[in-house]
Amino acid sequence: MKKILSKAYLYLLLLVIYAPIAIIILYSFTDSKSIGQWKGFSFNLYTSLFRGEAQHAATISSAITNTLIIAVIAAAISTILGSIAAVGIYNMRGKSRQAIQFTNNIPMINPDIITGISLFLLFVSLGISGGYVTVVLAHITFCTPYVVLSVMPRLRQMNSNIYEAALDLGATPSQAFFKVLVPEIRPGMISGFILAFTLSIDDFAVTLFTKGSNGLETLSTYIYADARKGGLTPELRALVSIIFFTVLILLIIINIRSSRMEKGNR
Repeated sequence: MKKILSKAYLYLLLLVIYAPIAIIILYSFTDSKSIGQWKGFSFNLYTSLFRGEAQHAATISSAITNTLIIAVIAAAISTILGSIAAVGIYNMRGKSRQAIQFTNNIPMINPDIITGISLFLLFVSLGISGGYVTVVLAHITFCTPYVVLSVMPRLRQMNSNIYEAALDLGATPSQAFFKVLVPEIRPGMISGFILAFTLSIDDFAVTLFTKGSNGLETLSTYIYADARKGGLTPELRALVSIIFFTVLILLIIINIRSSRMEKGNR
C-alpha cells in the first residue's frame, strides 16, 4: 500500500508540473488565439514565428536576441569567476572556509526579488542607468555562486597532490593551473556554465528591477508585459515549445555523456 501511495504521489506531482507545459505544446500546433479553442492541426504559429509574420515579431526577435546575448556573457564570466572562487575556497582551511561557503550560499537561498531590489538600489546609488550593463552585472552576481557549487565537488574528488606534483616537476603556477587543475574541474565548469546559462534565461525578477526604462526587453520581461495586456501572443506558445524541447535534448545529451564518462572511469 505504501508503494502504491508513493507512486501515486510521484505521478500526481509530475502531472501537476508537466501538464501545463504539455497543454502549451499541444496548442502550439493550432492557430487559435487562445488556449482551449482547437481549430485543427497546423504549423502556422511556428511558420509565423520563424518568418517574422507575427504581429510583434520584431519585438519577440529582439527579446530573444537580448536574452541569449545576456545569458552567454553572464554564464561565461560567471564560469570564470566561479571556478577561480571555488579553487580559492577549496584551498582555505578552518572557519574561514566555512564562513565563505556560507556567504556563497546566501544569494542562492535569498529570494530573487530581494536580490533584484538590492541591485537596483545599488545601481541607483552609484548613478548607473539601467540597461545591458546592469542586467549582465546582475546576472553574473546571482549566477556565480551556482558555478562555485558545481565546481566544488570536482575539486573534492580530485587528488590534491596533483597540483603540487606539477610544481615539483618544474611547471609554473599558471601552467599547473591551466594544464593540471582546469582539466580536472572542466566537467564542473561545463555544468556550471549550463546552469548559469539556464538561470539567466529563466530570470525575471532581477532583470525587471535592473533593466531600466530604455526599452530593453528579455524574453521573461516581454512575456510578462504581453500577459498584462490581456493575453499572450499565440506565437509564444510555439517559442515556449521550442525552448522546452531544446533544453530537454541538451539534458539528454549531457546525461548520456556523463554516464559514458562514469563507465569509462570504471
